[in-house]
Amino acid sequence: MALESEVIGALTRARAAAPRMALATTAEKNSALKNLAGAIRASAAKIIAANRKDLKRASDDGRTGAFVERLTLNSARIEAMAHSVEEVAALPDPVGGVIERSTRPNGLEISKVRVPLGVIAMIYESRPNVTIDAGALCFKAGNAAVLRGGKEALETNAFLANLIAAALKDGGLNPDAVTFISNVDREVIQIMKQQVELIDLIIPRGGKALKEALKGSPVPILPHFDGLCHTYVDRAADLKMAMEICVNAKCSRPSVCNSMETLVVHREIAEKFLPAFAARMKAAGVELRGDERTRKIVPEACAASDEDWDTEYLDLILSIKVVDSLDEAIAFIERHSSHLADAIVTADAEAARRFEREVDSATVYVNASTRFTDGFEFGFGAETGISTNRLHARGPMGLNELTTYKYVIAGNGQVRG
Repeated sequence: MALESEVIGALTRARAAAPRMALATTAEKNSALKNLAGAIRASAAKIIAANRKDLKRASDDGRTGAFVERLTLNSARIEAMAHSVEEVAALPDPVGGVIERSTRPNGLEISKVRVPLGVIAMIYESRPNVTIDAGALCFKAGNAAVLRGGKEALETNAFLANLIAAALKDGGLNPDAVTFISNVDREVIQIMKQQVELIDLIIPRGGKALKEALKGSPVPILPHFDGLCHTYVDRAADLKMAMEICVNAKCSRPSVCNSMETLVVHREIAEKFLPAFAARMKAAGVELRGDERTRKIVPEACAASDEDWDTEYLDLILSIKVVDSLDEAIAFIERHSSHLADAIVTADAEAARRFEREVDSATVYVNASTRFTDGFEFGFGAETGISTNRLHARGPMGLNELTTYKYVIAGNGQVRG
């Protein structure tokens, strides 16, 4: 009961702060954001100190590889967080924006106007920059936010959440508009997901355990889960371009959800492309797992299992599939993709058009790396995550995606006959 009271208390404070945030002026919100960016830079040494505590705990727990990479903050990443806050401040305020307007024959003017969603609960793991990105985006879009990070980043998340609260307060806004739940008991999620009166939307970012924990939630959920991304190198591909795109998609940051997990290659160019590509992967420390045709061309590749095609490695591991046609490539991607980001490399305009139309993913690329699937790269300043849902938003979620709308109807005495 004590835990339930603690969680409901935090949610109630956020709910109470929501109406004021919905009415906050652009100047008030931007002032708080600029204060936050300055505080992040001024506190860089303290942020790194808090992060070291989390990294030590991760080391003591035997965590390695991609997990630690996502958890780690350094000077460059802290500066990137501060810069992203400034980018959000520079973006137009979505609240009150008119999406569309029409006038009926009877003279009624109907406007579709953006409004905040209300109270958004972010439940996330590993990456402490989510605390800043989610907090900044939620309150710029006029929402209250409840942040519940994982135990692995507790020290860092708590410190960053305090910076957000202080920036809100200094800007004349309610610090409860971004409320951080520091209790890491897994039961917190079970309590949160039942609070339909206090939470309007849950945005989860994490793995299978979090997905399972949120099953059966009566609160609407907009999930940000798996990133099983593919790149298809077509028979009409510029192989030099394909090489650079594929190396970037796999190696620039393998621990994130928009990195390539499976390479699909047309059989007509496989023997030309794969040996040189395998050499680049070997130099980068990437383990290759391939189907039978891949292993005939790249003997050092391990045999790929059926499970490999459905595995998000988030590590220096890559599966490779050789296909006979564009049709087979599209069918394979549709079957195994998580529909976050998939790419084709081709000089064939018709193949590109078919791939764009037939691959049903949140982001579909032609001759570019899947690594661009990111709110900052899309010009959103930051993101709360990348949705593979069809409702209410899809792809990187920025300010507009954190709003809904209402209709405002202006008349001059009209009545319905």
